[in-house]
Amino acid sequence: MEDIVFAVNLYFDGLSLRKTSKALSRFVSRSHTAIRDWIEKYKPQRLLSKSKKIAEFIVDETLIKVGSEYVWLWIAIEPETRQILAVTVSRERNMLITERFLSGLIKDYGKHPVSTDGGTWYPQGCEFLKLKHHIHSSLEKSLIERTIQYVKDRTESFDDYFPCRKQNCKLEHIKQWITVFAWHHNNNIRD
Repeated sequence: MEDIVFAVNLYFDGLSLRKTSKALSRFVSRSHTAIRDWIEKYKPQRLLSKSKKIAEFIVDETLIKVGSEYVWLWIAIEPETRQILAVTVSRERNMLITERFLSGLIKDYGKHPVSTDGGTWYPQGCEFLKLKHHIHSSLEKSLIERTIQYVKDRTESFDDYFPCRKQNCKLEHIKQWITVFAWHHNNNIRD
């Protein structure tokens, strides 16, 4: 397991799959395809510990390209630590997707106020889940936009390494990869 964590950290620190394999070869021999498989299959259960105090959820979404299509990347962060609380992808952007995403946050961290950019799907989802909702302050907007830009910058070549070739792909491999990326991001913030 230590090999997997080390390899994933090396990869997300900026090494290519082949260079990660080469760096790992000092300790154990693993191919670049084995490392890619680890990244695709690794499934952290929770990005943050439940014991962390959460002030609020800052939530936003953006488009990213997967294969030949665009999908919505949803991110929730905690404003004090700037750690990613939840991340997922979807083909649609509506109240039902919002409600599902926020429900996952509630399940992992409890009910907290939600700060968003004011998309019509957010107030509806918050009202359904009985969550307090408000529009981002300039600080909150800056925090979430910076996090999203960081994720987009680091995943820009995602399709080069993990192209989506399946017809009617359910995006599970994308969700797993993004979750591992968020886990890595959170570990770097804590260090």
